[in-house]
Amino acid sequence: MTRAFAEIAFTPAVRAAQERQGSAAAYAKFLAPEAARGDRLGPAEAAFVAGRDGFYQATVSSTGWPYVQFRGGPAGFLKVFDERTIAYADFRGNRQYLSSGNLAEDDRISVILMDYPNRRRLKVWGRAKQVDIGSDPDLVAGLHDPSYSARPERAVVIAIEPSTGTVPSISRSA
Repeated sequence: MTRAFAEIAFTPAVRAAQERQGSAAAYAKFLAPEAARGDRLGPAEAAFVAGRDGFYQATVSSTGWPYVQFRGGPAGFLKVFDERTIAYADFRGNRQYLSSGNLAEDDRISVILMDYPNRRRLKVWGRAKQVDIGSDPDLVAGLHDPSYSARPERAVVIAIEPSTGTVPSISRSA
């Protein structure tokens, strides 16, 4: 766990619950100024992302309700552009466009990548930008594996929050 995670996840209500349940002291160290920020993807995290063939993403609707959806594709379809940017080609699905519509109004996104056999996960919070295939075909083409039969409609580029927004350290599941 890192300070960036704690800054976003440990809201006043969460801290109050931790106090009531007796875990606040154990987690206080993650909010300390000297705590590791953990707001960038390093080589280990980039390799972890490259090995995944799917992830869960959460967006928020204008009504305030979260929407969680699984995104899948060939291993490595979620690309690491740099230490603070990940992206993927977004394919036509059931045409409900829930995530796309949510991101058009609120660009906040959370991504959870899982390695179930090894009980490891990577959580990322960031801001998503949707790039239509017509406005940047080269970007979308660069994210698409041509051997994968699905055709992309857009790219989703996620900027990891630099000060309060990611957990780019691989952690073990409980």
